[in-house]
Amino acid sequence: MIAATAIGTTIEWYDFFIYANTAALVFGGLFFAPLESGAGLLLAFATVGISFIFRPLGAIIAGHAGDRLGRRVVLVASLLLMGISTMLVGLLPTYDQIGVAAPIMLVGLRILQGISAGGEWGGAALMAVEYAPQSRRGFFGSFPQVGVPAGMLLSTGVLALLSGLLNEQQFLAWGWRIPFLLSVVLLVIGVVIRRTVDESPEFQQMRARKSGPALPLLTLFRAHWQPLLLCTLIVTGCSIAGYLSTGGYVLSYATSALGMNRTVVLSAVLIASALWVVTTILGGAASDRFGRQRVLRWGSALTFLWSVPLFLAVGSAEVILIAGALVVLTVPLGLMYGPQAATLAEAFPTEVRFSGASVAYAAASILGGGFAPMIATWLQTATGSLLSVAGYLATASLVGLVGASLLRNRTDHDSPTTDAAQAMSKDSTPA
Repeated sequence: MIAATAIGTTIEWYDFFIYANTAALVFGGLFFAPLESGAGLLLAFATVGISFIFRPLGAIIAGHAGDRLGRRVVLVASLLLMGISTMLVGLLPTYDQIGVAAPIMLVGLRILQGISAGGEWGGAALMAVEYAPQSRRGFFGSFPQVGVPAGMLLSTGVLALLSGLLNEQQFLAWGWRIPFLLSVVLLVIGVVIRRTVDESPEFQQMRARKSGPALPLLTLFRAHWQPLLLCTLIVTGCSIAGYLSTGGYVLSYATSALGMNRTVVLSAVLIASALWVVTTILGGAASDRFGRQRVLRWGSALTFLWSVPLFLAVGSAEVILIAGALVVLTVPLGLMYGPQAATLAEAFPTEVRFSGASVAYAAASILGGGFAPMIATWLQTATGSLLSVAGYLATASLVGLVGASLLRNRTDHDSPTTDAAQAMSKDSTPA
């Protein structure tokens, strides 16, 4: 079960970070050639964010299907759409080859990725949490969250390898396509694993009772709007922190504005991503022991305190300082990301849980996700200082802190009572 939920989110974030990092490195020139380099980069980052506008649409569709038809069918469908869309990006002709049709098709594929991603995370998170024993929901729920750093680790590793093996001309000509085409390998593995997984025990119980609203989304907005809002704030704070650090902006600024070696910076991000996997799992486990709210608050507060030192290190153009600052940041990132799946799942009853978790996650992706690198680039350009970006990160951490402080603690509510959950509580070894 853990493998089935983690593989999809890993693919999702591999696809995102491959696109975000490639946008930072080459997309401005390949797809937006007529624009000046600064404007081309800004527009390339804007296409990163465009997919996030369509995540709520994917969340609405997947949420309704997941609450009415089941979690499993949505997991497989969303994975297929994401993998195929990413592969097609790797086959796209550039602006020099077909003109304006190239960026139009690129945007179209980003929209499909956004729709897919809108339903992917919610299904994976709920399957993990609903299968978990009550006392280990945070730990089990951290594995879909591992998809964020694991996807970053895979994408950065592939790009670092290609950057080291290929020269600049080869990478621009065809090397950038390889990471997108490799997505098909992950896709096949993910679909095979997910097709073997049974439906969530809690959803099976609900279906056996023949309960659940005909329109889960309507019930969600009418009766559960408060936890929906607070969960959105929590995820917004987490998302901005992730996207500004390892999600493309630091790489872009270090290589473009500071002229640092691409492979060296990618290696620094790679080290931080590997540690982030560990801190995310530890963050989820810590939330089982100390409570979701407390761990989320720790993560938000530590991110606030580290925002200025982080970007002072980035501005130094010293790779050791940048790598060290990113490594330190993985601790609060893990505390924020680890408990996220269990927090959102516990905030809503089973009947609207898929819709609630997916909509909150997708809305936060717009507020604090894909546009974060673009906003950071604009802030730094407008002010001429990285301190404005540090202020942006500090503000985001306060947003997450407010959400975590106000959300009612539901750790002890809605515990799974199925035979599957009870069996898993006796055998706590992850499958």
